[in-house]
Amino acid sequence: MLKLVATDLDGTLLHTDGTVTARTRDALRAVEDRGITVVFVTGRPIRWMDDLWEHVGGHGLAICSNGGIVYDVHARAVNEARTIPVEVGLEVAAILRDAIPGTTFAVEKTDGFAKEPEFMPRHPPPSDLAVGPMTEIFDRSAVKLLARHEELDPEQFWSRVDAVVGHLVTTTWSSTGALVEISAAGVTKASTLKLLCDERGIGPEHVVGFGDMPNDLPMLEWVGTSYAMGNAHPLVRDLADHVAPSNEADGVAATLEELFELDRSGT
Repeated sequence: MLKLVATDLDGTLLHTDGTVTARTRDALRAVEDRGITVVFVTGRPIRWMDDLWEHVGGHGLAICSNGGIVYDVHARAVNEARTIPVEVGLEVAAILRDAIPGTTFAVEKTDGFAKEPEFMPRHPPPSDLAVGPMTEIFDRSAVKLLARHEELDPEQFWSRVDAVVGHLVTTTWSSTGALVEISAAGVTKASTLKLLCDERGIGPEHVVGFGDMPNDLPMLEWVGTSYAMGNAHPLVRDLADHVAPSNEADGVAATLEELFELDRSGT
């Protein structure tokens, strides 16, 4: 019997324009009304969730920054932060800078975002953006180190980064560009979801998961029932037990309606 729904957001629960449909909201609400826990498991930092809480945050807990943070949506507070040790973060940056020239860095923290001057964000930075060298911006609140390269192919960059620092940290990729997301060793969407489930006495056989990109692979491998979206990366489609309709076709909602015998109104 299923007891928990774990779903990625971008490319999975959300449409490409970042919206949540009424059908999806109704399905999530109906599932929770049946006593099923809904957990949003995303690579997004907390600061990218503000516009979503109204639509999806009220339905459950959120695991943000690829497992770096467990967020209490109702209290708007960090329940747990799985940070990268400062000495490890600085060592990883030094190794990558030497091994892959042209690599630049930014840091996601429990309380904001910081970057090196050379790092080029793809989204508007926050108003309180901190800019400086790694020795100044990387501190004990860092939950994710972002490594970017402006010239290399995304999968090639990910492969090279993992080859030189994968023994020190966890690396993954969920972007269309050459951006590698780096967490503390052993920290993934799956490992943090497991901790959350263990606290509630829920085993993987009682969890259904949805995802679309390589950073979802550990989670989809851990859950008892896994769905790749119809628009998912080939690696995700190969791993998952099933393929759901695409995010644009409300694939998560459609699958939940089938699994829990809901009608289209979510009841």
